[in-house]
Amino acid sequence: MASKLLSRYPWASSPFIVGAPMRVMSGPKLATAVSRAGGLGFIGPGAKTEDMNPDLEEASTLLDTRRALSAFNSLSTYPLLPIGVGFQLWADDMNVATTIIEKFKPCAAWLYAPREGAKDYEEWSRRIRQASPQTQIWIQIGTLKEARQFLQCSEKPDVVVVQGAESGGHGRAKDGLGIMTLFPEVADAMAGSQIPLMAAGGIADSRGVAAALCLGASGVVMGTRFLASSEARINSGYQNEVVRASDGAVNTTRTLLYNHLRGTFGWPAEYSPRTIINKSFLDHQAGSSFEELQTLHDEAQKAGDNGWGPDGRLATYAGAAVGLIHSVQSAEDITRDAREDALKRIYQLGRL
Repeated sequence: MASKLLSRYPWASSPFIVGAPMRVMSGPKLATAVSRAGGLGFIGPGAKTEDMNPDLEEASTLLDTRRALSAFNSLSTYPLLPIGVGFQLWADDMNVATTIIEKFKPCAAWLYAPREGAKDYEEWSRRIRQASPQTQIWIQIGTLKEARQFLQCSEKPDVVVVQGAESGGHGRAKDGLGIMTLFPEVADAMAGSQIPLMAAGGIADSRGVAAALCLGASGVVMGTRFLASSEARINSGYQNEVVRASDGAVNTTRTLLYNHLRGTFGWPAEYSPRTIINKSFLDHQAGSSFEELQTLHDEAQKAGDNGWGPDGRLATYAGAAVGLIHSVQSAEDITRDAREDALKRIYQLGRL
């Protein structure tokens, strides 16, 4: 299945490493850098669906400029953009999204967080395939139930991303499970479907890559690790906190508090984001009113990079693997190092 998947992305190398479509933070520079390094980069959803249009304009320019300097120099006849795009179905406009996909023809569209479950996935998949038949449909799930639902759908995805509860951003609020157990159970349920499975959640270095491959994954998705990349569209204070934080079991939690402080409402009930704990959450636990927390949060927004950190109050969405991230690197180095070191580890295991 890994070979089958890689054949769809002729510039990619094995192990297949993917940059997650993190909202706003996965912009054109990050997506193109991951793909240039032999992976697949995704541009994340913007504040509005229309924001994907200028992002893809910029990505197209970056790809044209650097095509001759990378693995892309063999793609002169490849009909699609060698990057993907991501959409949150509960919030994004399907008509706008499909118009953008028809115009730019990204190689993959990542769909997540529907209001109506498999019904929404089917409708979005059908519309995208009408707009750009060669664009691959990637769907992210976090439970065995979702995997079983896909097997009954008429519009099946081309790739399924299995996200463990260790993940950052918005994951399953109550029914999520760690990737070590979740992935094999989903793989067993989907055996024979011929749909490649990607592993996500808590993967931040070559050890996670190698482990995911041993679980049977066709590749891996990394999100939080790319927050600490030089190409991420992220504030320095936020990025510094991702590098500083450790012990994700203690220092991260799933909570909707930061969503609400930022004025974000409407996520389906089954999703909740993981964030690095700071003063907002600690004061919330201690009984401070939402109104008081809102005032302090809004003041922290005016403090620039000082709004983040243990004594800060701004949202710092990140996965439980923050303790494995120790520096900011280029996305290309992150991708190549994880791939090459994973191959070394697998080779060494083969010699035991």
